[in-house]
Amino acid sequence: MINGNKLIELGYKPAHWFKEALDHINKNNLNDIDLRSYLDSIVLKYKLPDYIASFENPVKYFKNISIQSKDEEKNVNDVIHAMNIVMKTPTVVTGAIMPDACPVGENHIPVGGIAVTRNAIHPAMHSADICCSVMMTNFGNVSPKLVLDAAHSITHFGIGGRSEFSKLPRNLENRIIENELLGKSDRAITLARHHLGTQGDGNHFCFVGTSKNTNETIMVTHHGSRGFGAYLYSLGMKMAEKFMKNISPNISKNSSWIPYNTEEGLNYWEALQIVREWTKLNHSTIHDAVLHKLSLTGNDRFWNEHNFVFKDDDLFYHAKGATPLDDKFVPDSKNGLRLIPLNMGQPILIVRGETTENNLGFAPHGAGRNLSRTQHKLNMGDKTINQIFKEETEGLDIRFFSKKIDISELPSAYKNAAAVRQQMIDFNLGSIIDEIMPYGSIMAGGSELPHWKTKKLNKRN
Repeated sequence: MINGNKLIELGYKPAHWFKEALDHINKNNLNDIDLRSYLDSIVLKYKLPDYIASFENPVKYFKNISIQSKDEEKNVNDVIHAMNIVMKTPTVVTGAIMPDACPVGENHIPVGGIAVTRNAIHPAMHSADICCSVMMTNFGNVSPKLVLDAAHSITHFGIGGRSEFSKLPRNLENRIIENELLGKSDRAITLARHHLGTQGDGNHFCFVGTSKNTNETIMVTHHGSRGFGAYLYSLGMKMAEKFMKNISPNISKNSSWIPYNTEEGLNYWEALQIVREWTKLNHSTIHDAVLHKLSLTGNDRFWNEHNFVFKDDDLFYHAKGATPLDDKFVPDSKNGLRLIPLNMGQPILIVRGETTENNLGFAPHGAGRNLSRTQHKLNMGDKTINQIFKEETEGLDIRFFSKKIDISELPSAYKNAAAVRQQMIDFNLGSIIDEIMPYGSIMAGGSELPHWKTKKLNKRN
């Protein structure tokens, strides 16, 4: 029987196709000329293509966005400019932008953008916040204030982690340790344990409201994979850059990719699925703890990611802030329903939708921004923070975990929610099935120091 060592002796480098080849060789008793002929054919099958640096013109993509106001004109133009650059990447076959799109810099896919590539995973297109997602639990006929109070006593925002929920399920822990990427050091498993039950900062939230259809109380959490996912992202970027030195050395760092049909590609894809499983567990850990505190069981629960990479055969849909409508992208979907938050003063939409040519199976993931956080704060400089907070949160129970108001997360910091909803209709981006009417929210809030400085200071201490 021929094994992998024999193939290496024959001059072939270890690769993921070894298993397929050895099964075929031993089943058919191949030797000598027949063996060489077969091996040469399978090597050709899995040979990486020779890529040019980029396409001369952008690949065709769909613009599911319109300019609704003067403030949006520059934003939309910047989004299209950024997307045009992304659509020149040699692995890209098509793409789309959503009504909530906003740019994050040149050579970066905009938030609210989808880039479809063939046989290639681009880490920069899912960013460090891998699997940013939303989960809802129906608490039934109970006071929204009771739920928000219970959630406030349990959840955790800001930098760092906690120890209360640090025990991982055995099968998930084993998958992390056994993965070729995540298991290469103790860093991944440490972060997975330490950050369980935490929500981070930025636009992540814990929202409590009531169903417009039934008036039942619903809690929604929004966050990603925390330090665990950010660690995988850093490994992915290094791996992608290493591949580019060999197959497309002139490509920009943010356009680099990992070929899927390689051992590294398969390992990275498996690591992404592990991070997805952990992120879903992180949501459910918080939801279950709130239910337990209130001695409730919950009536219904579902979730969906809106910042991830989705696979369909050899195509990879990089959704940088876009909600997957198609069930093929959400394998654990129970009912085809998805969540789209807008802002703390607006309902969270429960939607369902069909795949069309222009939406590629996706919907918006929120309201997006027309201005940066900094510019928004500068524009509001004629009022005090307390004045702005009082005006924008009237009738709502809004709390900041740090006890410092962050005006860049108040409703006026985001695009007009009504305009986003109208564009969902205009471009057939899902139908609204129900709305979770807002009662209140918890967010991280502001801090004395920028996030990166606070993190560096904590490391020193």
